[in-house]
Amino acid sequence: MKYLVLFTFLPILVMAQNKSAQLDDLSNRYAERSFPLLKELLSIPNDAFYPDDIEKNVTWCETEFGMRGFATNRIATKGAPLVLAERSHKSAKKTVLIYLQIDGQPVDSTRWFQESPYTPTLKKKGQDGDWESIPWNRITNYEDDWRVFARSASDAKGPVAMFLAALDAAAEASIRPNYNIKVIMDFEEELGSPHLPQAVIDNASLLESDMLIIFDGPRHITNKPTLTFGARGIATATLTTYGPVVPQHSGHFGNYAPNPALRLSKLLASMKDDSGRVIIPGFYDGIRIDEDTEKILRAVPDNENQIKNRLQIVEADGVGNYYQEAIQYPSLNIRGMQSGWINEKVRTIIPGWARAEIDVRLVLESDPKRLLNLIKSHVQDQGYVVIDTEPTKEERLKHHKIATLTTEISYQSFRTDFDSEVGLWLRSALGKAFGEEPIMIRVSGGSIPISPFVSTLGIPAVTVPTVNRDNNQHSPNENIRLGNYREGIKTMIAILKEKL
Repeated sequence: MKYLVLFTFLPILVMAQNKSAQLDDLSNRYAERSFPLLKELLSIPNDAFYPDDIEKNVTWCETEFGMRGFATNRIATKGAPLVLAERSHKSAKKTVLIYLQIDGQPVDSTRWFQESPYTPTLKKKGQDGDWESIPWNRITNYEDDWRVFARSASDAKGPVAMFLAALDAAAEASIRPNYNIKVIMDFEEELGSPHLPQAVIDNASLLESDMLIIFDGPRHITNKPTLTFGARGIATATLTTYGPVVPQHSGHFGNYAPNPALRLSKLLASMKDDSGRVIIPGFYDGIRIDEDTEKILRAVPDNENQIKNRLQIVEADGVGNYYQEAIQYPSLNIRGMQSGWINEKVRTIIPGWARAEIDVRLVLESDPKRLLNLIKSHVQDQGYVVIDTEPTKEERLKHHKIATLTTEISYQSFRTDFDSEVGLWLRSALGKAFGEEPIMIRVSGGSIPISPFVSTLGIPAVTVPTVNRDNNQHSPNENIRLGNYREGIKTMIAILKEKL
């Protein structure tokens, strides 16, 4: 009997292997075919502070999706428009909304090791461990570990090119999704998508869908197929303390005029203990890691020593016992500080002011307004009069300690169950494509502006990350690994193929 079972199973196994091989061949061919498309897209500057450049990206997206049978529609906002591309499929009963980010972080060209961040450059690692440029025409015979360096190569134009290539590959292979596709393209994500929430509210019927998938972000550090079922939200704050109305000579007024940099340093230090935990009362209220959640978090195959080695740190902060636990909590991060002058411009002065830029990563259990109010109350408890504008002369002469605090809530977090319809569908697609269950992450540490879709449209969302984790996103010399580019196309073909 066991031989009968074995012989019955063998054809199924061979069939699955053949299908996987066909998918590998298809994705490899369309990776090579789409490299000119990737290069063209990455060559268009996409800093959202420059509307003329964003318009070029908008037009490019309209053209490329239009060529693939999508009807495109600009959704006007007070800033850059959103672009909605729609394609219906015969007998479809479901509609999948796909989120793509098109804009990128600002660039400092002086810190890029190439002609321009918007000149995509093919590189391989030399014997000395440094990245060396190679002629672009060699990309047709690429190796998986070669990389393309350019702004937004990974965050997140690379996935856009992958998706377009996957659509072309699916057309050649006569793969017809059994669901309708809507694609929403965001051109202000790196600005915090300030106009997205209202646009979703105003266009809820236009965006109506059954589920949302997000092609964004890096895979797990093991670089295995990954699904992420949530993301932290983000709010920001700017905190400024004051000294003399203008910088003063430190010889004449040292020991006399209060130093705002020292005041700010002490104020910020009062918000956390030496282990990095926020000690503002109530900041972590509502967060509970129960037994089931603990199992989910522990199932992620993180190597804590590898993470620390990559960051070159001896010990992690004490918010969580391990990485996945740490990102289940809201964070209070000092993302930048400024006061006076340093380096070659240093001066012997008492600065007139000191400023800290803060970001607060949000989790589903935390109310962002409450957290920002807790920060404000804490500053007041340290003896400061807190205002939201620069102090007047009268205010300076009346109050010993004044701080300006301004805040903004960009968007809330979201989280979807692993066994939701969209979760099971994507798990099945990736499992068939790669022959193993994808790594499933409860929530990512970073933020993406998805909560307006989840809360307004009432649909579940899952992120499908594809790029290499060491891609330098938001930093100089951003890149995408070509093996990830190919496997990203494979991932998206598998999703287009998977019945819903």
